[in-house]
Amino acid sequence: MKKVLAFAGSTSSTSINKKLAIFAAENLENTSFDVIDLRDFTLPIFSEDEEKNGFPEAVKKFTSLLDNYDGFILSLAEHNGSYAAAFKNIFDWSSRIEGKIFRDKPLLLMATSPGGMGGKFVLAAGEQRFSRQGAKELITYSLPNFYDNFKEGKIINEDLLASLKVQVNLFEKAVNQ
Repeated sequence: MKKVLAFAGSTSSTSINKKLAIFAAENLENTSFDVIDLRDFTLPIFSEDEEKNGFPEAVKKFTSLLDNYDGFILSLAEHNGSYAAAFKNIFDWSSRIEGKIFRDKPLLLMATSPGGMGGKFVLAAGEQRFSRQGAKELITYSLPNFYDNFKEGKIINEDLLASLKVQVNLFEKAVNQ
């Protein structure tokens, strides 16, 4: 059975994006999944000066972990219209080890936020960037108004739930090709 890795581009202990990533993974029908937390990969801020000291063990662990999966579910937190600093940092470090971070494998890229835009700015930034960094098939989903539409571990708005299930299905088909 194929296996995917689900995670949020956030280090918040109460990450709404992690909740969305887990929910999406739970909707896979014929694919297993693991969930990780970026809080388990503490890194110094990337710089060429830091890189001269060698790659931190945490980024080696994260980067090698990506080799073990057939696809990825990533839900990005949006901070000031862009990636959260912690995600950007692990992304920068990882790209120095392997430029094709997503290993030419499918990516279900999502975002959510408390507001009506649903993280669309960070989603657009990810779409633009990740297709050039090894996301073989990039499928997207945005969930607006998280606290109104997500209750008790699931999406309660029927239209938004149906839309997610379509995207999860497309992703799963790409993973299992």
